[in-house]
Amino acid sequence: METRQGPHPDFPGARWRKSGHSQGSQHEKEFCVEVAAVGEEGYAVRDSKDPQGAVLRFDPRALRSLLDSVRSL
Repeated sequence: METRQGPHPDFPGARWRKSGHSQGSQHEKEFCVEVAAVGEEGYAVRDSKDPQGAVLRFDPRALRSLLDSVRSL
């Protein structure tokens, strides 16, 4: 699901998305992150509570590894 948050200064054209699973969750505002494809470089991840703040960048393989690790918790 695409968010309505403002652009990040480093990625002004990015389309930030967060999981539909986070919608309606009691912890949605506390623990939600957003992901955007950033061209050939891979993906950017940010805290949805701080859309202008720090961004982590991942190549596709690293992001897949992170997601697989999180899902196994």
